[in-house]
Amino acid sequence: MKVCPRCQKTYSDDNLNFCLDDGTVLTQAAPPSTQESMPETVFMNPPRTTAPHTSFGNEPATQSNWSSQPPPYVQAAPQKKSRAWIWVVGILALVALVCGGGLVGFVVYFASIADTNSNHSTNGNKIIPSNNKFPSPGPNTNGSPKTSSSPDDSNAQNVDLSTWVKENSLYGITEFTNGEFFMAAKQKGFYYVLVAPDDYSTDGVTTRVTLRNPDSGNSSMGYGLIFHSNPSPLTQDYAFLIDTKKQKYRVVRHEPQKEISMVAWTNSTIIKDGSQENTLEARDKGDSTELYINGQMVTSVKNTYAYKGGVPGLYSGDGVKIAFKDLKIIK
Repeated sequence: MKVCPRCQKTYSDDNLNFCLDDGTVLTQAAPPSTQESMPETVFMNPPRTTAPHTSFGNEPATQSNWSSQPPPYVQAAPQKKSRAWIWVVGILALVALVCGGGLVGFVVYFASIADTNSNHSTNGNKIIPSNNKFPSPGPNTNGSPKTSSSPDDSNAQNVDLSTWVKENSLYGITEFTNGEFFMAAKQKGFYYVLVAPDDYSTDGVTTRVTLRNPDSGNSSMGYGLIFHSNPSPLTQDYAFLIDTKKQKYRVVRHEPQKEISMVAWTNSTIIKDGSQENTLEARDKGDSTELYINGQMVTSVKNTYAYKGGVPGLYSGDGVKIAFKDLKIIK
């Protein structure tokens, strides 16, 4: 006896191979005792083919104000952020350019964010996730640091930091209070950079700034002075950075999508710890730039990657609020 596995109709003719009702291939019926113990066969339609869902990511959650406390210090580089939302910002930047909004697009490591000004008298700015994956040997630390008298301030060109406040920036927090310019990225794992317009050249001069970490916050990336920078931030520059919490410094340079270490984190007792003020200087000597902390030279870098006619700027990493003042160019 044969049975249709679909409709369970039985046929006594063993020469019949197909069900007369639905055309299903017949199978040999099991003996009655076995048939009762077998589970019923269930036929399921194959799953319909669907296209994978593609979506754009959202911008990372941000700190809402200065009072937000950053998480504990982490030495390792932060995890890479989702790249999906870069296309949203890129499209917005393209639309703004076409419409004459003055928005300058730029590429950063796994992100694209632009936030520049519509007039030439103020500075550009960027925020970018950290990518400290290019370690290099530190400076020669043999012997005592070189001490040198500071250049004469009588020919100094002061940069007015009060004009750098970005009231509506999506990526950084800025304010100017009691002669100090406060600046921070809105999120841990990112750094916020602002640079001067192109009429402030750091070629052949000393660039100086005084800074402090008022809350003694933890920053795995540091904070400090940008020099020899393209007026479009983070496309070509050097950054001289310190961490007063750990009393150490480092030097990096930027290319589109990259932050490249030139001098790895180096401990230095020259750095005043905690929330005390420290003064950073970059003294251009032609083929190289000497870097000073509180009047003492700690290292130097070749100007191989400098932007000709490059401008100064400020850098604050890991969502830590830093107070800057007296940014000046001394000829």
